[in-house]
Amino acid sequence: MTRSDLVEELAARFGQITQRDAEFAVKAILEAMNDALARGHRIEIRGFGSFSVNYRPPRMGRNPRSGESVAIPEKQVPHFKPGKALRQAVDQRTDELLPSA
Repeated sequence: MTRSDLVEELAARFGQITQRDAEFAVKAILEAMNDALARGHRIEIRGFGSFSVNYRPPRMGRNPRSGESVAIPEKQVPHFKPGKALRQAVDQRTDELLPSA
C-alpha cells in the first residue's frame, strides 16, 4: 500500500472527508512522526506497534566489486516493532490466505 493508496482508503472509508482532507491528514501524521523520530523520540501506537531510533556503530565494510575495505560511519536508523495485535492479525490473515497442506 502506497501513501496515495492510504489516502484513497481513508477517503473511501470515511465518506464525510474529501480526498484532499485525507491527503492533508496523512501528510500531517507522517510529518509529525518524522519530526518526533528525528528528535530521537519513541512513538507508540497501542495495538499497532512502536517506532524508535536505533544506533548503528561505525564498522568496516567491503566493496563487493573491488574487495576494498570501506569505513562505514555510525548512524541513527528508524526501527519499527509491530505490536501484539498487529502480529496476530497478520498471522491470522496469512493463515487464511495460505492453502492447507
